[in-house]
Amino acid sequence: MGIEVRPATLTRFDDLAKVLGPKNPTSSVCWCLSHRVDARTNRELVGPARGEHMRALCSRDVAPGVLAYDGDEVAGWAAVAPRAELPFARSTKIPHVDDLPVWSVWCIRVRPGHRGSGLSQRLLEGAVEHARAGGAPAVEGYPVDNRGERVDQTMAYVGTRAVFERAGFTHAADTRAVSGGYPRVLMRRSLH
Repeated sequence: MGIEVRPATLTRFDDLAKVLGPKNPTSSVCWCLSHRVDARTNRELVGPARGEHMRALCSRDVAPGVLAYDGDEVAGWAAVAPRAELPFARSTKIPHVDDLPVWSVWCIRVRPGHRGSGLSQRLLEGAVEHARAGGAPAVEGYPVDNRGERVDQTMAYVGTRAVFERAGFTHAADTRAVSGGYPRVLMRRSLH
């Protein structure tokens, strides 16, 4: 059937929960909120409140990201939103290249059983198309520059420079951010 990437709308929330939610519904897992909300809100959202917050985001006019499907099975997620709505807007470690109202991609997650198949790149490309549909003039990501070395799975969610390059992004700036021991770089793709 092939891979399809679709917006994470409210009707697809159960699929999103399969990718981001905990096995134990009362656990406090990320739900891809750690870089979407401010630090105080992130601390206050515990247990099921995290999933409910994401459910509310899925009910907005612009979906909070995209889901990849391998046939009927949900296989992965990529978070994408206007940088102005995110803590990245105030980051002291990740610079602003210019004043464009860019969108950011900061999390790519592939479910076990689907890893190693190029799905990260498909998710990234789907996130770019979602941002384009939302009117973004450009999309940024902040992946690790791991120079081909293996990245720990728990830190791989930010993506790698190579994945972003294959999706048409170019290096726009260095950052002072680090993930998994590797420097993060600001990669940008113009949509005009």
